[in-house]
This record gives sequence, C-alpha cells and structure tokens, in this order.
Amino acid sequence: MCGPSLQRAGRGKQGPGAIHPQHLAHLIDELADDDAVFLPDVGTPVIWASRHLHISERRRLIGSFWHGTMAAATPLGLGAQAVDRNRQVVILAGDGGLAMMLGELLTAVQHNLPIKIVVFDYAALSFVEVEMKAAGIVNFGTGLQNPDFGKVAQAVGMHGESVTRPEDLEGALRRAFEYDGPALVSVAVERQELSMPPKIDAKQATGFAVYALRTVIAGNGRELIDLAKANARQLL
Repeated sequence: MCGPSLQRAGRGKQGPGAIHPQHLAHLIDELADDDAVFLPDVGTPVIWASRHLHISERRRLIGSFWHGTMAAATPLGLGAQAVDRNRQVVILAGDGGLAMMLGELLTAVQHNLPIKIVVFDYAALSFVEVEMKAAGIVNFGTGLQNPDFGKVAQAVGMHGESVTRPEDLEGALRRAFEYDGPALVSVAVERQELSMPPKIDAKQATGFAVYALRTVIAGNGRELIDLAKANARQLL
C-alpha cells in the first residue's frame, strides 16, 4: 500500500528523543496479525495508516474517512471486535480523540473485548496545527494537557503502557498485541512532525511562509527551530 520512499521513512533509524509517528505506524504494520482490522482516528493517524499500513485481501482498514468524525476509531473498533473476538482489532487513536472517548475503555473491560489501542500522543491537536500552519495562522489553543493514558488504562483494568523512549517501543507493542484481553499503549510522538502532502501547492507554501513570519514576530522563533529539527530528514 505504501511506496519505497514511504517505507524508508517508516523504517528509518529512530534516534534519541521524540518518536516519529511514521516509525510507530511502521512497527504497528510489522507486528500486527496478517488478518488484522485497523481503525485510525480522524487526523494524522489516518495519514500514517494510509501511508504505512499494508492492507491485503485479509486485512481491513475501517474509519470515518468521508465524514471526518473526530474520535470515531475507538467506538468503531469496539463494534468490530464484538463481531469477531478472535480477530485482532488495532485502533490507531489520536490523543484528542481518545480523550473524548475515555469511557469506551470501561466498555472494553466490561465486555472483555481484546482490542489493542495505540495512542499517538502529540500533546496537541496535531492535524489542526498543520492546517493552521498551511493557512498562515500561528498555532494557538491546540495544546493538550493529557493524562498518562497508560496509567488510565491500568486503572480501569486494561493492560496499559506508556512509551517515551524509542528503544522501548517495539517491546511495548509486542506485549500489548500478545496480551489476552484489552490493551493500550500510549506513545509520545513528535509534535512538530509535518504530515507532508504528496504535492505542495503555491497557496500552502505561501500560507506556511506567513505562519513562519508571524511566529517569529510573536516571539516564538524557537518553535521554527524545533520544527526544522524534527523534519530535516523529510525536507532535505
């Protein structure tokens, strides 16, 4: 489903620091069952799923792609798992989306639905931030003060882990996927990661330039430095 360049982006060696969401999506693809059902939340999880998950005649990709319904993945995943408890269901949840649906964790435990939830924890509404950048708007009001989703999962009776270091990621995913019951892994991913479109048009480029100028004027030049560091491998 993804071309060689996207495969390289996902497989790229993960250095110290924040975890790149492409790398996370690539590992999910590698470790999930051959007949897994994937459900990405609206926003950047849809982008990473579309680019880095290999969907075959046995695998399924389900989501609110046309309507763009935020937080749809978790309730959809519960429904898919209830239909077939023996088939692996993997939810690629955004942190904002899961926060809206935390009560569904109780549903998973109550009905012992063995769903696997992987949280892309940006501590922000990531896709909204990208849209604002492309429109020339300084990011504002998009940051999230998230709880430790791994501990929240443990508190309700799920297998729960939170990952902040790249070297801990694969082991945490393996344990969750092998766990006989509902499991959640929350992964701190790079907030400044740009989900680059296949083709950048003039309007988007102009908007981004305006965003950069306004950000500097607002005294947030450090944000642009962090942005450049996070995406240097994509831009060069």
